Amino acid sequence: MAAPTATVDLAAALVTAPVPLGHWPAILPVAHCITLGAVLLMVRAYPRLQAWLAISGLAGLALMDAALLAKVAAEGPLTMVMGRWLPPFGIAFTVDLFGALMAFTAALAGLAGGIYALADIGESGRRYGFFPLLMLLMAGVTGAFLTGDVFNLYVWFEVLLISSFGLIILGSERQQIDGALKYAVLNLIATTLFLVGVGILYAIFGTLNMADIAGKARDIGGTAPLMSLASLFLLAFAMKAAAFPVNFWLPAAYHTPRITVSALFAGLLTKVGIYALVRVMVMLLPAERAELSLLIALAAAATILVGALGALAENDVRRMFGHVVISGIGNMLAGVALGNAGGIGGAVFYALHSMVLMTALYLAAGEIARRGGGFCLSDLGGLYRQSGGFAALSLVLFLAACGLPPFSGFWPKVMLVKASLDSGAWWLAAAILAGGFLTTVAFGRLFLLAYWRPAPMTLAPSRPSWRTVLPIAALTVLTIGFGILPERLLALSQAAAAGLADPQAYLHSVFPEGGQR
Repeated sequence: MAAPTATVDLAAALVTAPVPLGHWPAILPVAHCITLGAVLLMVRAYPRLQAWLAISGLAGLALMDAALLAKVAAEGPLTMVMGRWLPPFGIAFTVDLFGALMAFTAALAGLAGGIYALADIGESGRRYGFFPLLMLLMAGVTGAFLTGDVFNLYVWFEVLLISSFGLIILGSERQQIDGALKYAVLNLIATTLFLVGVGILYAIFGTLNMADIAGKARDIGGTAPLMSLASLFLLAFAMKAAAFPVNFWLPAAYHTPRITVSALFAGLLTKVGIYALVRVMVMLLPAERAELSLLIALAAAATILVGALGALAENDVRRMFGHVVISGIGNMLAGVALGNAGGIGGAVFYALHSMVLMTALYLAAGEIARRGGGFCLSDLGGLYRQSGGFAALSLVLFLAACGLPPFSGFWPKVMLVKASLDSGAWWLAAAILAGGFLTTVAFGRLFLLAYWRPAPMTLAPSRPSWRTVLPIAALTVLTIGFGILPERLLALSQAAAAGLADPQAYLHSVFPEGGQR
């Protein structure tokens, strides 16, 4: 006689109802990037078609991320879980305001870089995979911003690292191989530390779902080695973001690839490190962040000053901009160290500003080299006489990088300085202001030598191309808009910071019934 078959209630572990259509936008940007990357690989024999498919795809990505941002801003965090498994068993994509803002801004920077690449990347570079690698890079960056699972965050780090290795050596020149070696070694060390941290995190919590960890971390308290875990994550993400004292690899690597690649790296990759640091330290391990706040603040001040001094000392425009990237990372770290609403909001605003600005600055560096004959500051001159319009665009970007009004860099620095003074950290406010002053001197030197000084040699007339001018001009307009009309971005940044400090809406999105497992 056969044993009676027991009825199994799958509702306790699986999603038994169809996934609502409104949840799909959480993963569409990543799926779009991966699918388009595969298509571009298949049409690599047709470089012209490949390029225009990539630009159309990047524009589509920006539209998807804009729609996702609008939905999250209106309705709150959005969650979709893979494989029908309920969280925390299934891998969740959870999009809050912070992640949506970062993903949308990254898409804009990627689109600008893709358009510039039409002029910067020749047929050989396209055949060797520039555009498929670019879409894979955007998939990794976007996935990191949208995932709700710590191990999945590690996976997206790996995806963007694989694509960035391909992009940095595109052309196979000797200096590219040298830069790629430095870039690869330091980033692989950081990734290994991150993976070790993920293993310890799982051993402590029995889950890698961010919402589940955020809820449990407040209950575990002093019964687990959370301080050691937080320190490990801090070191790993600081290496990814090029914070002091592990910042030396960035100016040694970012000047070696094609200028389009340098622009995308400067605008996007270090911001993924800052994003991960903010997500883990502020939302998941807030008590440990508070204990480490002085150490983070000291690292932030050192990063700001070392970056600004490095920019002042450089004679190569690309390496100078690499030090400016580092100094900006210090400003964002200052917000993490402060941990209050003003500090986190300032860090979010600064990250968005920096993604747009640093992409534009490196693209402008490409134009400086094309019009002036190279990147060496000693050999440049006469750029204002050659093109007053390009000089005006450059000046706007330089002033924004210095944090001067009325451009985008002014407002996050005001927020960070005010938050520092409110917390009694006057020395951190002084470091932020000193970094801004030194950066102003560095960019003043660049403008005087490369633009105002008479050309040291006769320059051939340079015909501007819309492929290079359009992305620089568009990003410059964004920089001006962020500065003149900052209210909406300020409100979004502060709302994103509030969501990180009090993640109840994030937790409710993942566990709508209120029950963590």
